[in-house]
Amino acid sequence: MARLLLLLLLPFSWLYAGVMAVRNWLYDAGWKKSVAFAVPLLGVGNLRVGGTGKTPHVIWLVEELLRQGHRPAILSRGYGRQTTGPHLAGAADSALTVGDEPWQYYTQFAAQAVPVAVAEKRGLGVALLLEAHPETTVIVLDDAYQHRAVRPALNVLLTEYARPFYEDHVLPAGRLRESRRGAARADVVIVTKCPPDLSEAAQAAVAQRIRPYARPAVPVLFSAYAYGAPRPLGQAAKLAPPAAGPALLLTGIAQPQPLREYLESQGYNVAHHANLPDHHAFLLADLDALQAHWQPGWPIFTTEKDATRLQRPELWAGRPALALHTYTIPVQVAFLGNGADVLRPLLPGRSASSC
Repeated sequence: MARLLLLLLLPFSWLYAGVMAVRNWLYDAGWKKSVAFAVPLLGVGNLRVGGTGKTPHVIWLVEELLRQGHRPAILSRGYGRQTTGPHLAGAADSALTVGDEPWQYYTQFAAQAVPVAVAEKRGLGVALLLEAHPETTVIVLDDAYQHRAVRPALNVLLTEYARPFYEDHVLPAGRLRESRRGAARADVVIVTKCPPDLSEAAQAAVAQRIRPYARPAVPVLFSAYAYGAPRPLGQAAKLAPPAAGPALLLTGIAQPQPLREYLESQGYNVAHHANLPDHHAFLLADLDALQAHWQPGWPIFTTEKDATRLQRPELWAGRPALALHTYTIPVQVAFLGNGADVLRPLLPGRSASSC
């Protein structure tokens, strides 16, 4: 049945891929304008719809740019926000006004004063950032691989190890936003969510599958997730880390399976997983349903991204015990082998005027 459905949908995929190919040709030929700016733009994106690990990779890049002495800023579309147009994130905002990922960036980098803006049209967002923060030396574009109206100095393409782009099809037969040939625009390809112990032979086999689509000499790197100790969702909570045993999992992300596998590897028995759609706006009914599966003392785990949408006090009204036992699991990118050393020199250097 799946094979038959694929065959039925492929003509529509070819049509969609053709439209995207014409659009890309218009940019490549200069018929559609792609704007460069006074500061370098660093694009992070994918060919596939859904989670490939963009958020933790953006965080890694911003942290690395800060270590190198840059004054970075972050620009995102702000998917799922209740506002429109260019907007600079501020203390009065929330995941509702800027989107969950931008709000996570804003809160995570508040101490380093990293500006975060959202804009459907990235050019307007770049202009807003540079006007409000002229000290900016580099802007990281979150999920802008197909937004070709701006021209990145470095294009980082992510593809998930379990769902690589070279095994996928264009929408609607598959999950690709454009054809596999779009990988030719990448300056570096990162295969994400790999097993931490992925062998060099397995890495070479994946890289060989990517090579026909990427430009010659473009590095193919591999990264895994490194999970941190659970953190109480409520900042005032001072509970000790939860003991292994029964637990609940609450997620509204595209690919929650790696987190679930990690929790199980740490001795937690996930008795119930409330697996909601990506960017889901949590409702009182969601927590009611979760509480029906909860036993006093059981930890409830969620992601840092989901936590941005769980901060509304009304969600936890009348549920103090539930809130007290809810934890986020921090996640960081860990490059395999010498991947980090290969990537660092590709990042934009600091100009003399920025010193």
